[in-house]
Amino acid sequence: MLISVYRPRVELMNALEALHNRVSQARLTAPGPDSTQRKAMFAAALRAADHGRLRPWRFLLIENEGLKALGDLFVEAARADDPQISESALARFQAMPLRAPLIVAVIASCQEHPKVPEIEQQYSAAAAAQNMITAAFALGLGAVWRTGDMAYHPHVRKGLGLGEREHLVGFLYIGTPETPAGEPPSVNSEDFFASWPSL
Repeated sequence: MLISVYRPRVELMNALEALHNRVSQARLTAPGPDSTQRKAMFAAALRAADHGRLRPWRFLLIENEGLKALGDLFVEAARADDPQISESALARFQAMPLRAPLIVAVIASCQEHPKVPEIEQQYSAAAAAQNMITAAFALGLGAVWRTGDMAYHPHVRKGLGLGEREHLVGFLYIGTPETPAGEPPSVNSEDFFASWPSL
């Protein structure tokens, strides 16, 4: 059966405009992305560079009661690290997921392959995450990619159901920005690009 490529019916900014101007926006509120915006972001994620077409990624959508459950998981992980942790510190861990109406946990789901090493599969999952937050910006949403200790904690990995060959690339916090996106910092491409071999 032939499946047509998804074409979102939304007003999008020019692709280069989104790529050149995307900035992280940490101050997010409801509403989260609607169904049309989600389809557009998810379609963008699945166009990530993917050596061997392994599709070495999967995504967990965390919202509503899931946000509290993720906070509970963070609290358990923090308490496992430090049984004497203060209540105020635990409250901070509990509140971490409440900073956006939707969190997408991006997981590199790596496979054994003779030509595609695991590190390339992790890079592909990271590319999917980048595509998603750029698409969110193009749609007028706000997004920020977060990691931190909780992204790599074995208790959090277990609680999210990660397998032995899976890696949590990060948490994408997505919602409505509380303030307009700021201007991206000015960067001189000549500081990062050079011809090789040099003359």
